[in-house]
Amino acid sequence: MRITGITIPDNKRLEIALTEVYGVGFARAKEILDDLSIDRGKKAKDLTDAEEVKIRKYIEENCIIEGDLRRQISSNVKRQQDIKSYRGMRHSRRLPCRGQRTKTNSRTRRGNVRKTMGTGRRKTEKK
Repeated sequence: MRITGITIPDNKRLEIALTEVYGVGFARAKEILDDLSIDRGKKAKDLTDAEEVKIRKYIEENCIIEGDLRRQISSNVKRQQDIKSYRGMRHSRRLPCRGQRTKTNSRTRRGNVRKTMGTGRRKTEKK
């Protein structure tokens, strides 16, 4: 089964398999299946053609997914940077913008930089 160019795994439960689509998380996947009255535990390979069409149509009409969602998020970040809001400045400096501490954490965001003495140094050979 394919939704907007994304292949849904056949051997996973539908509520898990739908999360492969960017913009559909676990909660939204459950909501979609409940609205369409499709069993959550059903596997994607066991779906009928009519159910596949219903899921595809529901997602396309009611959800912002994939490229559109990525574009929307990047435009929101760019707008914040343009108006020079605090969050926009944090985004442009590549620092966490949701209040996390940066003294010890945020390694992923900063690029695994260690700024204390003795870390990241090469050990010298002893004679």
